[in-house]
Amino acid sequence: MQAKKITKETVAQFGMIDRKFPEFNVGDTLAVVQRVRERIKEGDKESIKERLQTFEGDVIAIRKNGVSSTFTIRKIGAHNIPVERIFPFCTPIIEDIKVIRLGEVRRAKLYYLRDRVGKAAKIKEKIIKSRG
Repeated sequence: MQAKKITKETVAQFGMIDRKFPEFNVGDTLAVVQRVRERIKEGDKESIKERLQTFEGDVIAIRKNGVSSTFTIRKIGAHNIPVERIFPFCTPIIEDIKVIRLGEVRRAKLYYLRDRVGKAAKIKEKIIKSRG
């Protein structure tokens, strides 16, 4: 089964075109705040509960394809288990994106980090020099 292609009309319907997220690149560390829905059963009743969840990690890829653009974030979770999530830019699930630190990399895709462990998987921090 093939996924539906996201068009400008469907994105405009959700009001997702004019989202003001900060600019970020591959190698940056982000904190993505997303809305999570949970179904809770209490006896015979079912209710949906919403809460905010933060996913913090390094951007390892950005795929630009108009309104279907996505970015991939990788973090090392509990018990050193790596977790990768792919987020679309135009989705109502994302509440906020915060850039925690800027990374200095020389590649467009950082898939080689999947094979590295520990300090070898660290990304060098970009230092911005101020004039004055």
